[in-house]
Amino acid sequence: MVLHQAAALPYGGVWRGHQGLERFFRAMSGTWAEFDPVEQDFLATGETSVVRTTVRARSRATARELTFPILQTLTVLDGRITEVRPFHWDTEAVVRACTP
Repeated sequence: MVLHQAAALPYGGVWRGHQGLERFFRAMSGTWAEFDPVEQDFLATGETSVVRTTVRARSRATARELTFPILQTLTVLDGRITEVRPFHWDTEAVVRACTP
């Protein structure tokens, strides 16, 4: 499993394997006090799936709330997700919400 996050995000980078995902989720948990997918639309499914998600989140560092969309492509092989590539429309808004 490989997760690609935009470099500008507080949890940006490429996260690989179980240990990489554990580190990613620790980074996410350190960034967001709340991170709730409030709406999800599966636009395509199969070996390449596309999911549009609206997230409502609250920054742990600032308590600022932010609602934002994420569009993700997921690669599926033998019924397992092997790669995730999220696209954030406005990484700067995420950084602003999380920066004291």
